Amino acid sequence: MPHWLHDTFEVEKPVIGMCHLMALPGDPGYDAGAGVEAVVAHARTELRHLQEGGVDGVLISNEFSLPYLTRTEPITAVTMARVIGELRSEITVPFGVNVLWDGSASIDLAVATGATFVREIFTGAYASDFGVWDTNVGATSRHRRAVSGEDVRLLFNIVPEAASYLAPRDLAGIARSTIFNCRPDGLCISGLTAGAPTDTSMLKVVKDVAGDTAVVVNTGVNADNVADQLSVADAAIVGTFFKRDGRFENPVDPERVRVLMGSVRDLRGARADA
Repeated sequence: MPHWLHDTFEVEKPVIGMCHLMALPGDPGYDAGAGVEAVVAHARTELRHLQEGGVDGVLISNEFSLPYLTRTEPITAVTMARVIGELRSEITVPFGVNVLWDGSASIDLAVATGATFVREIFTGAYASDFGVWDTNVGATSRHRRAVSGEDVRLLFNIVPEAASYLAPRDLAGIARSTIFNCRPDGLCISGLTAGAPTDTSMLKVVKDVAGDTAVVVNTGVNADNVADQLSVADAAIVGTFFKRDGRFENPVDPERVRVLMGSVRDLRGARADA
């Protein structure tokens, strides 16, 4: 396992729980009547359930800002900074941030809040549900340096949800070139949408060429497949399974968190005894 993962999370095969924020000011689904106070209250409950259930880390994301922008308005990261600021003293595990789908804004938010890592689409050009989607990893990398974000770990999602490369490329080639050109701290492998299973064979393809770069399964992990997925991946990010009835739009169910994390602890114990 890449040393930075163990140094950060202090466990083997860490599981990072998603703290999905409600729609924010400017988003189509924002509840202006309830205000940002409701966003903070909801996030506080989600965070408590994730941490009490035993997750190894938390990733705070504006998941309900649908449909997403590839260049966000300033109000999005500003509001997320307020939410995290109000909850900061209650966060007891390593945490990351994700301003969907805006790499520079994610890095800004991490620097401002003290987040350890970010997850984003930093490379590639895609046809997506959000239109033709281009990135500029060179500019983003320079922005990271300009805002003193060199210590923020970057997780590159190289299989974006709801998108495909404009020109056909094989997964192993994408992984190799991304590692060579961009020096990511981790590569995230996803299914089609949030909660959609990630094919274990895809994880193996990336793991075989990743070397010391962390490989993270990004969607579709559940209590039944977590052992199989973590037999290949170095870490997992889990969102939908932790929700009531396993539905993306529902709040976190603390019992589902406990069930999956119990399976992960059993897996770690079996590996230690082997």
